[in-house]
Amino acid sequence: MSIAADPTVLAVLENGEITVKGKFLWGSNFTFLVDVQEGETLVKAVYKPTVVNARCGISALSLAHREVAAYLVSEALGWGLVPETVYRRRGPVGSGSLQRYIEHDPEVHYFTFEADIRQRLRPVALFDLVINNADRKGGHVMLDEQKRIWLIDHGICFHVEDKLRTVIWDFAGEAIPEDLLTDLQNLQPLLVPTGSLTEAFPRT
Repeated sequence: MSIAADPTVLAVLENGEITVKGKFLWGSNFTFLVDVQEGETLVKAVYKPTVVNARCGISALSLAHREVAAYLVSEALGWGLVPETVYRRRGPVGSGSLQRYIEHDPEVHYFTFEADIRQRLRPVALFDLVINNADRKGGHVMLDEQKRIWLIDHGICFHVEDKLRTVIWDFAGEAIPEDLLTDLQNLQPLLVPTGSLTEAFPRT
């Protein structure tokens, strides 16, 4: 499968003016709902500045970068699981990540999904293995109005130690489906120091 990001959304997130609309009250980090506007185009987004609390042994200064890295890996795999996410060096509370906000029903999540939706979660479970996700909660898996699956909150992925922590164990013991295995094989050459995925990662 291959799902491309929206280039217009990416352009607005990368260049638009950021206006803070409010702060999310749950979670241990400073996370803000913002409007990002460029010209006549406005994108609602989630802003996570680097001025946050360190978690799970991960430096606070790298959480926003890890959010961006998760998006880049999702795009490189062609799975389109993570909303468009960019790193902004300047923001209302300093540098940080900007991720398109997904309109969704917060009462619909992993623990309330119907059986047919759960059967579509194999790429999600595999994605969390690839990025070594230490924080896959049920509410971090959501559906938009078209019932497309989206994943959020990847600030404590990519640890050098094995820290996989997830609520999704539906497919434990299964072989990786051939199409997903092919996607993983295609990802591998992009991870070398001179690969396109490595070059796309923000340095500061």
